[in-house]
Amino acid sequence: MTNKEDLEAELAKLRAENEKLKSGSAKTSRGEISFKVSEKGAVSVYGMGRFPVTLYKEQWTRLLGKSEELKKFIADNDSRLKVKE
Repeated sequence: MTNKEDLEAELAKLRAENEKLKSGSAKTSRGEISFKVSEKGAVSVYGMGRFPVTLYKEQWTRLLGKSEELKKFIADNDSRLKVKE
C-alpha cells in the first residue's frame, strides 16, 4: 500500500494536469493544425474538427495530387457548401 506522501504527490500531479486541461494549454489552440504519426503508421491531422483526420501515406499522396481539382470543386460548389465557424 502506498504511503501518505505518495498519495499527496499523486494528487498534486493530477491537480496540475487538471488545471492544464482546463486552461487549454494541453490542447492545440483553436484553428491550429498539427500532425502526428498514428500507432498504425498513418498520418493524423489534428485541428480540423473534433476528431483527427487519419490517412496512410499513399492516401495523403493521392489526395494531395488532386488538390487543384479539390480547390476547383469547392469553388464550383461554393453556394452549396456550409462554413463551420
